[in-house]
This record gives sequence, C-alpha cells and structure tokens, in this order.
Amino acid sequence: MPAVSVVICTYNRADLLPGAIDNVLAQDGPFADAFELIVVDNNSTDGTRGIVDAVATRDGRVRYLFEGAQGLSHARNAGIAAARAPIITFTDDDVRVGPRWIAAILEVCAEHPEADVIGGRVLPDWPAPPPRWLTASHWSPLALVDYGEEPVRVSAENPLCLVGANLSVRRRAFDLVGGFAPALQRVRDGVGSCEDLEYLLRLYRAGRSGVYDPRITIHAAVQEDRLERAYHRRWHTGQGHYHALMRADRFEQSAAGSFFGVPAHLYRQAARHALGWIRERLRGNASAAFAHEGALRYFYGFLRTRRRQFGDATAAERFNEVSTLVRSLVFRRPATTAGPDVPERRR
Repeated sequence: MPAVSVVICTYNRADLLPGAIDNVLAQDGPFADAFELIVVDNNSTDGTRGIVDAVATRDGRVRYLFEGAQGLSHARNAGIAAARAPIITFTDDDVRVGPRWIAAILEVCAEHPEADVIGGRVLPDWPAPPPRWLTASHWSPLALVDYGEEPVRVSAENPLCLVGANLSVRRRAFDLVGGFAPALQRVRDGVGSCEDLEYLLRLYRAGRSGVYDPRITIHAAVQEDRLERAYHRRWHTGQGHYHALMRADRFEQSAAGSFFGVPAHLYRQAARHALGWIRERLRGNASAAFAHEGALRYFYGFLRTRRRQFGDATAAERFNEVSTLVRSLVFRRPATTAGPDVPERRR
C-alpha cells in the first residue's frame, strides 16, 4: 500500500500535464516508491487519456480515473474515493514539484501526527517579468502562497488557507467532515472559487488543525493572461460571488444587521476601499490603488449574488432584515464582526 496518494485533477491541459506527471514521478531517496499518482480526467477533449495511459503502461504508480461530473470538487472527491493511502495529496497540472516533495510531506506528517491538513509554499514560475503593480499582495489570484520561513499552525484561531495546489489531507479528515463542496467549486475555466477555503473552515469548525511548512515547496507556472489586470478583476468579482454563496459563520456576523442580504460591515468596508482607491490614485501608487479596486470588485460580486438571493426571499424575511438594520441605526449599536477579511482560497 502506498504511503501517499497524489491526486492531479485536469481539464484540457494536455500541453502542461506531461511535465506535471514527470515531476511527480521523479522523486528520489527512500520515498521514491512510497506513493501512487491518480490523474483524474474531468471530461477533457484533448487527448488527456492517451497521455496518462501511455505513462501508466510503463509506470505502475500511475492510475487514470475519469470523472464525468464537471467541476474541481467532483474531480477531487473522485480521487479521494479511489485513493488507497492514508495521506491524500493534491497538486495541479500546471505545477512543478521537486524531487524531495513526497519526502518533505512525509517528514512533516511524521513530525505533526495531530495535523489533519499539511500545506506548503506555492511559488511562481513567471512567463515574463511581472508588471510593477503585481506585488506579492496581489498573489492570491495567481494561486501563490508564501507564509514565511517558519512552520505555522493553522486552526480556527489562525484560519489560513492551504491551497489545493500543495495540500495534503489525512484520510481521517475526510471521514470526519466529508469532501469538497461542489456548490463552491471551480468549473472548467471559472475563477474565484472557494472549495479549498470552505473545506478548511469546515475542518477547523470541527476542532481540527493543520500546519504550513515551507519545506514543502512547489512552483506554479503563471499563465500570461494572469499578468493582466483583466484577469485579476474577474477573479476578485468571482471571489465575491463564491463568498456570498459560502456564508462563512464569522464573516456573516454584524450587529448592525444586513441590507439586501449583505452584512452591514461590508458596506463600511467598501466605502473605506473607495476612499483608499481615490487616495492611492492621487498619490500615483498603482499597486495599492489596484488592491483597493480588487476589494471593490469583490464587494460587487458579493452584492450582486446576495441581491439575487434576496429577491427570492419571502416578504417576512425582507421585512425582518430591514427592521433589524433600522433598529441598529436608530440605537447606534456597535457592529460586532470577526473581521470582514476571510482567509484566501485556491484560484
């Protein structure tokens, strides 16, 4: 039985997939044969199956799996069901792992037997020098992660997101809280989805914890369109939409109530970002101004989704929401929120 089941979910990435497979198989040291590699084909039409089958005929560690239900969560959940190891590790078809990647995962798992999830760095392979505005503060839409040089414990008290490009989960965690949520998944080329974050928050709510360790480092190929502001704008709008669907408990808290289904603290936050955008534009600080713009686009995506949901609410539900908001304004009760900024997700 393998010690680790590596799951790569793919959709029409036949140009990138061979490199990702080869890098996983090129592990060295005592753990070179301690894993299996499951490639989940999520309805690809570009010859993906032929690529995987060709590798599997010469390397018994590789298995091909087809998942017809479209979406990343469906594909991951199929990989989980097929995995034979007690540790299930996810990575992507545009990622390059090093020869000691599996060894580092097993070392960290052995050092932290209490950790249900283990994640590491996802660093960029730039296709060209990034534009000046694209600083590390804008890395979330690129699925990049770097929480520093030291291990960090993640839990309900420190709910960092360990992104799915470099995420290992013990089988017992899936047995406890289930798999990834299809309602929040990435489908085909959609962006801004929250399946990683929602799963981790669900696990943290169950009292479980994990660890980020920089020894587990991979590199992700940054596609050229992700160096453009248009992609980042689309991603932040998508994030708002998916967060509106997710309804994270702490994020929704606001003593001032909500309006059109949007917690009051988000309106205040949007006003601050609007002023910040104006201020940084006048100062000529493009990176800081674009960060404020991203937050505003997130708010727009959130508001648009909640207004649509609010339109489906009953008259009584709408009346209760409006009356709560009016009472909070009249009596000026302080808002109580755990903070509007929730931890990041994958893609």
